[in-house]
Amino acid sequence: MEGLLFLAHRIPFPPNKGDKIRSFHLLRHLSARYEIHLGAFVDDPDDWQYQDALKPYCKSIKLLPLHSRRAKLASLAGLLTGEALTLPYYRSRELGRWAGDLAASGRVTCGLAFSSAMAQFMPRNLARRVLDMVDVDSDKWTQYAPTQRWPLSLIYAREGRKLAKWEARVAQEFDATLLVSPAEAALLRQRVPQAGERIGAFENGVDADYFSPARDYPNPYPPDARGIVFTGAMDYWPNIDAVTWFAERIFPAVRDAVPAAQFTIVGSRPGAAVSMLARQPGVVVTGSVPDVRPYLAHAACAVAPLRIARGVQNKVLEAMAMARPVIASPQAAEGLRAEAGRDFILAQGEADFAQVVVAQLQSGSSAAQARACILANYDWDRNLAAIDPLFEPGPCLARDLETCPA
Repeated sequence: MEGLLFLAHRIPFPPNKGDKIRSFHLLRHLSARYEIHLGAFVDDPDDWQYQDALKPYCKSIKLLPLHSRRAKLASLAGLLTGEALTLPYYRSRELGRWAGDLAASGRVTCGLAFSSAMAQFMPRNLARRVLDMVDVDSDKWTQYAPTQRWPLSLIYAREGRKLAKWEARVAQEFDATLLVSPAEAALLRQRVPQAGERIGAFENGVDADYFSPARDYPNPYPPDARGIVFTGAMDYWPNIDAVTWFAERIFPAVRDAVPAAQFTIVGSRPGAAVSMLARQPGVVVTGSVPDVRPYLAHAACAVAPLRIARGVQNKVLEAMAMARPVIASPQAAEGLRAEAGRDFILAQGEADFAQVVVAQLQSGSSAAQARACILANYDWDRNLAAIDPLFEPGPCLARDLETCPA
């Protein structure tokens, strides 16, 4: 079996947050055809316990610790070299040597870098090199900049510009560059037209059997509560901004109209800013939970009030799979292969969001069409099969993923 080098900026297990869900399913899919040599960073000490869970999919595993404080200090080197701070944040001579030795020995002949930061470690002498950029991260930093005070606003704007140059460079150097949605692929293609034929998208999937509304889940809400739920990693700035905006600017009007309304924020590692939201009447912050499905199954609706977003939101897909009405901002809905008004509800601005949530709480309707949309468009096996030709000799191009033979 041919060897494949798989490099990820974060250990792809457990699949409990956006990037790790995608990287794990990608790893598992490729392991059926290749001997996987996995190199990844571990940024959460709790994740070291999952190394054994990855062994069934990998021939060898190289995990390296990533300490946030040290990495942030290391990233400042980018100010001197003129590069994006993201690159020295993840830089590792040890990982680079390990990847180079694998390529030199012939144990790997092709490779996949998961996220643009990992492209710096991918040996150039492999027969086929594929980059899953996932999102155009540079645009996210550009969106961050005006939301921050100086000097962060200046640093974030700089990161947006510098990272965009790196993304353009690697998109031209790799044999194929993948993104999470056609919209993200179109944005990168617009920025790097000379690499247009090698830029494409494969969309995420959802384990529709796991996220099934047919099971009997315990109700985590008080008996008389009308649950509104948000799920996501709560140490991620766009999620923090989203729940803060909703709790402070939208939810009070909702609770005035529906006194039984409860806004529950479900997600790991909530910081002080998120935890303090629980002081508001009707707001609950759970922190990490063993299973998000009960919170989705018994909610009157799920909300995705993101004001800064890139790619496709797994939180939206999972709630739709559970047949829950999802009320999403335009930013959260961008890239969805779904129809507003049928598969989910679009809300723009504070007043509109409050009005739509109140109407949903009062109607109590479900969203069977949302689950049908997931079953039709977000099957992991079907979506991943489209990328197989990219690792094989031949003219199959990333832009034509949907027309390539699986």
